[in-house]
Amino acid sequence: MKKRVFAMLMAAVMAFSLVACGNKTDNGGDAADTAETIKLGGVGPLTGGYANYGLSVQHGAELAAKEINAAGGVNGKQLEVNFQDSQGDPESAVAAYGKLMDWGMNVCLGGVLSGETASVVAAAKADDMFIMETTGSADKCIDGNDKAFRICFYDSYQGTAAADYLKDNALADEVGVFYQSDNDYSAGLYSAFTAECEKTGVTIKETQTFTAATATDFSTQVNALVNSGVKVVFIPIYAEEASTFLTQAKGKFAEDVYFFGADGLDGILGKVSQDVTIADNVLMMTPFAADSADPKVQAFVKAYEEAYGATPDQFAADAYDAVYTVKAAVEAANGSTSGTDLAAVMTSLTVEGVTGTMTWNADGNTNKAASAILYKNGVGALFGQDAAESTDNTDTAE
Repeated sequence: MKKRVFAMLMAAVMAFSLVACGNKTDNGGDAADTAETIKLGGVGPLTGGYANYGLSVQHGAELAAKEINAAGGVNGKQLEVNFQDSQGDPESAVAAYGKLMDWGMNVCLGGVLSGETASVVAAAKADDMFIMETTGSADKCIDGNDKAFRICFYDSYQGTAAADYLKDNALADEVGVFYQSDNDYSAGLYSAFTAECEKTGVTIKETQTFTAATATDFSTQVNALVNSGVKVVFIPIYAEEASTFLTQAKGKFAEDVYFFGADGLDGILGKVSQDVTIADNVLMMTPFAADSADPKVQAFVKAYEEAYGATPDQFAADAYDAVYTVKAAVEAANGSTSGTDLAAVMTSLTVEGVTGTMTWNADGNTNKAASAILYKNGVGALFGQDAAESTDNTDTAE
């Protein structure tokens, strides 16, 4: 009798083991293919000084998923979005990525800031995890992982495009530069910008720097740039630091001086809400303009404003496009969420998004055009037109 009971117990254990193995939830496993949902995970600062970026990305991704689900999902499956707070710290970002893997993430939307993106991309290398990076723009932050692609511009493109835009629009032949020397995003843009200025004949007349440890008092740098007499100051920095610089610079520069930056300036109006004229004459390179006449853009802006009570910025738009790109990739891969399968179809895709018409290179970078937005009296409009005018401007930096 004891032997018979023991044999029955062993049979039950073996049966349970087979069931457990059959439910394996790795990205290429059977359960991932037969699950009723596709789990999209993202990492970004949802608290702290850079939370405006992380929340924009989270909201843009959630809005796209909601729309896709309402329209029937992806190959009949619903999308789930889960964002984890990195607090802008690369180590915390890796821990957040681990939480998402424990949750059962099928596709990763990467990080928000470049430093945390690099950490997430490296952590994901050992997994068959496809990364559709939203806003991490440092050139090297997706290197080393052939399953990582991105929606946003990479920094050397932005720096080069900014220099070309200055020349093409005859904004200045002499410029000043103010950048953060210990930040990969800022330093990368600076390097690309100065290299292209040398090619196009634009002179860098004055260069001033700061570090994370000295990001509170910019009086010395402001005075040096004012005394240089330049008409354009290139500021490839984030909105947090830009708001400090612009606040301290207000009234010191001539009224016709432009402050020219890239996507990191998105959200600047929120940082200077106590006096939005602080951001007057700020020019920002971007693939997205909320006042564009494009019907897709207007539909997105309306839906975002209804959902979150705010006008979407480029970070929200990039995330929105990222989720629609995941949809296109999964459909092209016949429903697979395998990182290998999704990466294999990316270079064949063309996605019409709110940030432009996008294709991808084998290195993971996207191809799309950029415009420039000018801020005046708390309103951003495509450069070359008044905020009240219709948006027919077609100036782009290819």
